[in-house]
Amino acid sequence: MNDIMRMKRRTFLAGSAAAIGAAGLPSLAFGAEEITFWDMVWGASGYTDAAREVALAYEPAAGLGEVSYQSIPWANWYQTFTSAAASRTTPAVSSGAAFLPFYFMEQGVMIPADNLVSKLDAAGKNDFLPGLLDAMTTHDGIAAMPWSMDLRVLWYRRSLLEKAGADVPTDWDSYIAAGEKLAKIGAVGLGIAASSTTTDAKHTISALMINNGGGFFAEDGSLDCVNDRNIETLEFLKECVAKKIIDPYAISYNSDNVETDWINGHIAMGFGQTGMDRIVPESERDDLQVANPILGPHGDKGTVYYINPLMMFDTTPSQDSSEAFLEYYLDNIKAYWETGVITDLPVKRSIAELPVIQNNPKLVLAINEWQPHGKTIAAQSNEAFGALNAVDGGNATATFAQRIVEGKSDSRKLLEDLQGQLEKIMN
Repeated sequence: MNDIMRMKRRTFLAGSAAAIGAAGLPSLAFGAEEITFWDMVWGASGYTDAAREVALAYEPAAGLGEVSYQSIPWANWYQTFTSAAASRTTPAVSSGAAFLPFYFMEQGVMIPADNLVSKLDAAGKNDFLPGLLDAMTTHDGIAAMPWSMDLRVLWYRRSLLEKAGADVPTDWDSYIAAGEKLAKIGAVGLGIAASSTTTDAKHTISALMINNGGGFFAEDGSLDCVNDRNIETLEFLKECVAKKIIDPYAISYNSDNVETDWINGHIAMGFGQTGMDRIVPESERDDLQVANPILGPHGDKGTVYYINPLMMFDTTPSQDSSEAFLEYYLDNIKAYWETGVITDLPVKRSIAELPVIQNNPKLVLAINEWQPHGKTIAAQSNEAFGALNAVDGGNATATFAQRIVEGKSDSRKLLEDLQGQLEKIMN
């Protein structure tokens, strides 16, 4: 963990003449035990500096602990957290991967966020977007606080659709029709990367499964891969492969390849993160547009999202300090969107209503039209659980995605194989 950057508020302030100014050091709360905040490296260049500044500007009330900030790299993140949990060296609070809180809740090393949510309710600060707190809720309580969201939306290049004489899709039938026209001009209708080094294909497939009212799980949380809606989704993808709406090279593509094809104007449509238009020069960004949510064959709307959490561990020296810091942090992370260091969506209405968001019609469309129909990969389960870490990051779903993009296998057989592999992981 040599690349972890750790800094305390006192050190930060002492080393920053600009921050201190002529007024000198602010008062510090000595006496209470310090808490540690682990933070993953989110967003664009500059995020970690911005996050450190926000965290270390925290001034605890009397009797509460100061905070020290540690930036945690994504490399070996799972081992970093599980090793810390095993040795009882987890921080007081931490950001982390989407499904990590559910695993740690099951391990009994987390403090549920219900009390903090009650405090936000009392203070009039519980303005989370629809469904997000529900998605974090388990039968043992609210696993963690949401702070940002990776939402997958349908992007399209307006100029390529116009060149092909294609309309922006509104449902799966019109998607195929547009994709066929795009294929005739050599453009890709569903940009996707399915190599072993990326989760891109898995995200797109999950988005389409949810768009069709399907998913990997039943409402009671049991595995339910082999159902009619999922078979229908795989048949749609198989048709995309057969009609070259999905690029034959997609099976070996990584995320950089897909990004390059978007930039070069080879890909005309595909699912991607909000803020994806930032990969092209500013002069071309108007050409990349977010479509309205498309309808599945049965009239469903939906996509996949990943809620980025803030977790509270039971190794904190003071739960009151942990909650007070997170309440402050959630009040101040708006700086990330105001300074453009993050591309994920905000999860709070008060941040979504900032001018920097409201002046971007693509973000407004994503928040108002796509987010309410989003679900996690736990869909159609009523709650998330720890095994989703292995489902999301494991080889079973990666292999499943590659076989779909090959376009050669029977859809039911693919889902049966996936179900068998996931049963081994979850049992």
